[in-house]
Amino acid sequence: MPKLLISDEKCRIYDVPSLGAVGMKAGHYFRLYPRDLIPLPSGSELFMLPDRMPIGYDPRGRNFISVDADPLAPAGPSRKKRKCFPVAAFVSPGYTATSNTAYEEIGAPAFLPLFAYAAVAFYKGKFFVTAVRVDTEKRQDLRFMDRTLIDKNVLRFRKLFPKNRLMRHLETCARVYGCPAARNFFLARYEAPLPTSPSCNSRCAGCISYQPDRKCPITQPRIRFVPSPREIADTALWHIGNVRDPVVSFGQGCEGEPLMAGDVIEEAVRLIRAETGKGIINLNTNASRPERIGRLFDAGLDSIRVSMNSIREEYYTRYYRPRGYSFADVIRSIKVARQKKKFVSINYLVMPGFTDSWSEFSALRRFLETYRINMIQWRNLNFDPRRYCKAVHYEVKSEAMIGMAAMITRIHREFPFLMKGYFNPSRRRIRRFYD
Repeated sequence: MPKLLISDEKCRIYDVPSLGAVGMKAGHYFRLYPRDLIPLPSGSELFMLPDRMPIGYDPRGRNFISVDADPLAPAGPSRKKRKCFPVAAFVSPGYTATSNTAYEEIGAPAFLPLFAYAAVAFYKGKFFVTAVRVDTEKRQDLRFMDRTLIDKNVLRFRKLFPKNRLMRHLETCARVYGCPAARNFFLARYEAPLPTSPSCNSRCAGCISYQPDRKCPITQPRIRFVPSPREIADTALWHIGNVRDPVVSFGQGCEGEPLMAGDVIEEAVRLIRAETGKGIINLNTNASRPERIGRLFDAGLDSIRVSMNSIREEYYTRYYRPRGYSFADVIRSIKVARQKKKFVSINYLVMPGFTDSWSEFSALRRFLETYRINMIQWRNLNFDPRRYCKAVHYEVKSEAMIGMAAMITRIHREFPFLMKGYFNPSRRRIRRFYD
């Protein structure tokens, strides 16, 4: 059987031969079987979770047990002094987690940093993880990102665009924070980011760039200025002109809501489209301002990706905590995009146990039947798994889950017009799917 993995205080990882691996969804524990697992994808990371106890499955007692001390330590009084901690996997982009690692909190520990925490097990001498692959593109595979070439092109771009502040910001994203999108820009591949807005009209519980109450640390600071339309256009045009099947996107993790800088973006889009019709100009957005989205489409915007943690208004509102807009505005924006025959994706932020509940599954099906969007991007929600259901005030029974893998399969079987993926698609990829 797949074995439980634990970490000691020095972050050394061990398997426990006597205990089975366990997954967790919405606070409920599930024994993991080989059918639930795939080999740990390249580029994934393993985390040790402090101030928490691992949960293992005892096959002799046929029950779940909390491991409060290192079971591999020699028997005796010293064993209790040897602490152990849960191990989780942050799976590489393109994979959607199907369950979280199982653990119990000790006391009142700090919030986990804003990453996703998939269950990981030791099986047949290797690390395995609970996930499914939803996108085969190697767009953010670190094995194909040459750091030497990135540094070389950073210096080259400084000479070509010495006064472009947006490019200087992307340098920091690529070199300091290791942002895959920024790295792709300097490698002239795939999708280029165009961060623009320092402000936001949401107060997302899991915002990775702004946490005013400092409940958990941000993973990347926000852009501090609004680039000029010319700076944005020059950055986008360079990428579009040097990439075979390009995408450029507003709305990145290092900014707020791009619609807050909608007038600047509208002018930048017009400048881009005045010089080229090539590529896709995309907007990653909370879709809070339908009228502004309509103007952006008229200016030359090709697609939007709407971020949603839930299709149900009450849970969306509790997570996004909108300021000056409502869930109805989000739906209106989607209607505007469909009326203008533009490409619409949902950035569906997945949390096992909540997303794959029967109630959420049913709501998603009704949504797709009504609005017939083009694509779902099944992305992992970076949030503390045990705190998420509390944040949205949701309780789910263990028997009321369809399962993430089954949900993804059923949705795309029932709605064959719906693209499945993780990344914003290029023109060629969209054309290939519909052909």
